[in-house]
Amino acid sequence: MTDGERGQEPTSTGGDGEHAGDHVADSERGHDHATDDDRGHDHATDGDHDHHADDAAGVGAAVVTVSSSRSLDDDPSGDVIATELERDGHEVATRELVRDDFDGVQGTVARLVTRDDVDVVVTTGGTGVTPDDVTPEAVEPLFDKHLPGFGEEFRRRSVAAVGEMGMLSRATAGVVDEAVVVVLPGSESAARTGITLLATVLGHLVGLASDDRTH
Repeated sequence: MTDGERGQEPTSTGGDGEHAGDHVADSERGHDHATDDDRGHDHATDGDHDHHADDAAGVGAAVVTVSSSRSLDDDPSGDVIATELERDGHEVATRELVRDDFDGVQGTVARLVTRDDVDVVVTTGGTGVTPDDVTPEAVEPLFDKHLPGFGEEFRRRSVAAVGEMGMLSRATAGVVDEAVVVVLPGSESAARTGITLLATVLGHLVGLASDDRTH
């Protein structure tokens, strides 16, 4: 993680409810937006398919810190990610440190997603705009499926927290070989924002992405 990256990341996690007032109820507008298909599939009835039936109750995680200056003994961002994952009932199978190097980052992620005890890889660092910030460039070519909504929501929360500088974040996520891969910035506050966002969908996402894995 470079100094330039740290200067572009959120310093707080506030603002999650900023847009709550934007969602006026349909009844207030006088428009019913439910389609015929929606009306035919009331998820509250007994015969409906439970969309969360295959959610993973606990997942195995790998936490990768991308930095040329830190060590695993001095890794507050990685500590936040690992702590939050374990607090949610998941297991941190491994933590690794890799330098800001394209081949090193790509090779590490490609290796970790093949492990039987790893369902999600979370990287932190290397997402800035300086020349040696290469984590997104290294990881995105591995994606079998890109999950653009994660980065979009992360940037929305970042802008709400720190203003326009939040737009510069290059956080991203995708699926690689049936494992979920999430790329977060390197600051502690940005890592907390990202792992909090991921926690809301992680079990469901892993369950969908990893049909052939055993949890």
